[in-house]
Amino acid sequence: MGVYVGGYESKVSVVDGELAVVGGIPVTAPSFLAAHPKLPLLYVVSEIDDGRISVVQGFETIESRSSGGASPCHAAVDPAGAWLAVSNYMDGVLSLHRLDAEGRFDGPALEFPHHGSGPDLDRQLGPHAHQAVFDPDNILHVSDLGTDEIRRYQVDDEVEVLPPVRLTPGSGPRHMDCRDDRWYLVGELDGVVRAYDTDWKELARTPATRTDLQNHPSHLQLHGEHLYVGNRGPNTISVFDPETLELVAEVPSGGTWPRHFAFADGRLTEKKLYVANQHSGEVAEFRLAGGVPEPTGAVIALGSPSCVVGSGPAA
Repeated sequence: MGVYVGGYESKVSVVDGELAVVGGIPVTAPSFLAAHPKLPLLYVVSEIDDGRISVVQGFETIESRSSGGASPCHAAVDPAGAWLAVSNYMDGVLSLHRLDAEGRFDGPALEFPHHGSGPDLDRQLGPHAHQAVFDPDNILHVSDLGTDEIRRYQVDDEVEVLPPVRLTPGSGPRHMDCRDDRWYLVGELDGVVRAYDTDWKELARTPATRTDLQNHPSHLQLHGEHLYVGNRGPNTISVFDPETLELVAEVPSGGTWPRHFAFADGRLTEKKLYVANQHSGEVAEFRLAGGVPEPTGAVIALGSPSCVVGSGPAA
């Protein structure tokens, strides 16, 4: 089993279970990757001014089109494999792309711009769509770092724009995840992890790191019985109890500036965690011991890695 690694080099690296590069897929600035839930396809954003989104199968790009905005930083496919959502960071545009039965683009993209700002004059002068997450009711939630909002869209045969959820001013919502009756979200600007109910009423909050270093949290993800958060600055991965937001562990990320991480099955089905450390140019491998990451010692050097996709249908 292997992983795919995107970054700011002009290729997606294909890495095997021994953490060795076994291939590359030429794509400009592939900063984020998303796997189709049912088909052996990857969707790859090109984080450039005139953003692109590409469909990759095997080692080839089979289709590419405009991302609908500037500097796309995230892509997500709904569980049915019918829609692809692309978050364009620089201008805040969300684009939705209908997919056919083969996972290809089906008709023109739908583009949803946004307006607003936040109190941070350096980072929040305008909207910055950062991540899109489909919930079980097929409501698409989009974190907007620039406006301190969760933008919402009902995505069925047609798309309905729903009222956004307003969050703590200056928090800079970045990545989120949901399970059962809770949402979890980390603020890139205030460094705080928050838990919400399904109506987005805040239930609990905690700092993403217990260090005294300035923190710009990156990725947040639920896995198994724990909640994981990457901390850029402290260069750690924090592990929390999702029920209480109590810190279970905080461990070094194996490099500098952990931008993203992913879980995958390793050899002998052992669960592994792979961390993309962007500034040190390496992906570090961890085993999970009771949910706590432990370094295996395996590290691979790659230029500016920013996203890791674990093995699945796209493998």
